[in-house]
Amino acid sequence: MLYEGSCHCGKVAFEVEGEFAEALDCNCSLCRRRGGLLAFVPRDKLVLKTPEEDLSTYTFNRHVIRHHFCAKCGIAPFGEGVGPNGAAMASVNLRCIPAVDLGALKVTAYDGEAK
Repeated sequence: MLYEGSCHCGKVAFEVEGEFAEALDCNCSLCRRRGGLLAFVPRDKLVLKTPEEDLSTYTFNRHVIRHHFCAKCGIAPFGEGVGPNGAAMASVNLRCIPAVDLGALKVTAYDGEAK
């Protein structure tokens, strides 16, 4: 299914293809503070609908995930990195997709602080 998502103000908008029945609730130092519910898709399943220059990006720790956010409203709708199999992937904040029923998701805690 194709979904539309965005930050709060709409300056960062995207489309993503996937079936979202599950989400990860990560407790790493960043995710714990921003409260996202994450789902992972191959990077080619996410299409940015706004100019790339509207993205602000933050990296931390090993600097392998590019956490994108909107500089205007501060919302972080997705990130980019490489999956365990070496393929490009995107982590989508399902809270940024209005059509996803958050109450129907199976949410799994992920220990992002584990080393």
